[in-house]
Amino acid sequence: MHSLPRRLVALFITLGLASMLTAQGTIKIGQFASLTGKEASLGQSSHKGTTLAVEHINAAGGVLGLRLELITEDTQSKAGESGTAVRKLISRDKVVALLGEVASSRSLEAAPIAQRSRIPMVSPASTNPQVTETGDYIFRTCFIDPFQGPVMAKFAKDTLKAKRIALLVSNSSAYSVGLAKFFKEAFLAGGGEIVAELKYSEGDKDFKAQLTNIRAANVDAIFNPGYYNEGALLVKQARDLGITLPIFGADSWEAQALIDLGGKAIEGAFLCSHYSPQDPSPRVQDFVEAYKAKHNATPDSNASLGYDSVLVLADAIRRAGSADPTKIRDALAATKDFPAVTGNITIDAQRNASKSAVIVTVKDGAFQYVQTIAP
Repeated sequence: MHSLPRRLVALFITLGLASMLTAQGTIKIGQFASLTGKEASLGQSSHKGTTLAVEHINAAGGVLGLRLELITEDTQSKAGESGTAVRKLISRDKVVALLGEVASSRSLEAAPIAQRSRIPMVSPASTNPQVTETGDYIFRTCFIDPFQGPVMAKFAKDTLKAKRIALLVSNSSAYSVGLAKFFKEAFLAGGGEIVAELKYSEGDKDFKAQLTNIRAANVDAIFNPGYYNEGALLVKQARDLGITLPIFGADSWEAQALIDLGGKAIEGAFLCSHYSPQDPSPRVQDFVEAYKAKHNATPDSNASLGYDSVLVLADAIRRAGSADPTKIRDALAATKDFPAVTGNITIDAQRNASKSAVIVTVKDGAFQYVQTIAP
């Protein structure tokens, strides 16, 4: 195991997460994540952040004198698998809390099961508002689409100076449909115009028909609230068709695979993120240093959100003074101004995280910080 940065040790001591390991046994935490399949880049990144946080907390002494034991199930990026995974984790493994998923549609599948079982569930990155609306045992450590949509509308209007926007929306994704709705409402309210709103399905690889229609519509920019795999392809095909105007996406674009798939075509594209590894904050830089030492890569926002989801959960267990799921739930609901990597997190009355958003661009084959937009 790589050594724990001294400032992270100091942070864990401050938070009360460091303690002597005095008892036998562990505190079992279940994780369900898309480790394979079409969104594996997102799931693997979140998983790496999650496991790193568990290692760090255990290296600092665990929680309540016990080690955290992470039990992970792969959802394979498929519908139906999240429910199966969560049932196994609850009934077979007897976990006291759940972490997952990145994709909103898979969190929506799992959340009712966690709610009925009264097992607290913390999603690191599902931004669709319906996730936490499932019930009072469902939480998240990321911002939500009713915030992200207006953030991107503000960015389009104020930074890109766009007045006429085309939307490319995945009609098979709850995340994409929901985010498009919140963006559209905010952009129209700000005096902008949605000139075209074209659909596709997840897994599609040919967007030339939609892009040809957009090219004829005389727009200022294109917004794709979808996942990185389709996003990279549609940007490439747009550039191949001679469309040079700005194209921007949302937080689900932030994966190394976007750059790998998009190549030079993706240069100059913008997206919304939850943090930037270029943030000079010691908290961020300690996390980046530790992640690089373990994985020889720079952590993206899904890695940081996975890391934060463990810290927030561990802090709730500490404050609850117990591994009882109901007491953990109550402590999660009372989380206030928690110092996480992605910013200070307060859980609001709807069990959502109040925090800032970051805009990044692709430059020289890497994600580069552009600006921060506060709540």
